[in-house]
Amino acid sequence: MNKNMFLLWGDDLATTLHDPALHARLAEAGVDRVQLNVDDEPVAGAMRFGQFDAPVGAIVSTWGVDPAAVATTLAEVGRVHGYAVDERRRLDPPEAWDGSRADALANVAILRRPEALPRDEWLRIWMVDHTPVAIRTQATFGYVQNIVTGAVTADAPHIDALVEELFPSAGITDMHAFYGSGGDDAKLNRRLTELMASVARFGAGENLELVPSSRYLYGF
Repeated sequence: MNKNMFLLWGDDLATTLHDPALHARLAEAGVDRVQLNVDDEPVAGAMRFGQFDAPVGAIVSTWGVDPAAVATTLAEVGRVHGYAVDERRRLDPPEAWDGSRADALANVAILRRPEALPRDEWLRIWMVDHTPVAIRTQATFGYVQNIVTGAVTADAPHIDALVEELFPSAGITDMHAFYGSGGDDAKLNRRLTELMASVARFGAGENLELVPSSRYLYGF
C-alpha cells in the first residue's frame, strides 16, 4: 500500500494535529489511519539538528490515499512538504491505533545521499551493511526505513529517505539508555565508535536532519 510522509512547520502543531476537527477533514479526504510524529513537550530535552531554515515540527504519515488531498488539509495547520516513500519495516514497533502517545523517543532521521556515492551503492550500504549495526549498537525497538520515490507537493526540497527509530523514553536524557549500554562507559564508547564509523560510510553523518518526536497513531 502506498505510503506518503509529510513534513510540517507551524505554530502549536502539538495541539492542532490532534484536533478532532482536523481528523474529520482528513477522514473526508480518504484517510483511515494516520501516524503523527510531533516534536512536542515530552521530547523537549532530546537532541535535534538539521539543515532546513527551521526545525521540522512534525511528520505525518498516511497510507493508500490521494496525497494531494492530504497535503491540502494539512496546509490548514502549517507549511507542508510531502513525499511518496517505499516503506521497509525492519523492526516492527509496537502499535496501538488509539491516539495514545507511544512510550518512546521516536526519532526520525531525514537522509540526503552524497552526490559522490551512486544511489544503488548508497542504498546497499545503508540497508544491508548499516542497518544491523544501527539496531545492534542502540536500544532500538522499532526501525522503519522509508525510501523517497518522489515529491507529492510542489517545490518540496530534495531528500532521499526518512528513517523512523524508536528508543526507550529514558534515552531522551540518558545516553546509556539510548545506546543500551547499561551504565558501562566502555561499552557505550565501543557502541558509539562502531555506529559513527558505519554512519560515515554512507554519508549520514553530514547534511542530516534529526527530528525527535512523540509518536501517535490514530485510526478513523
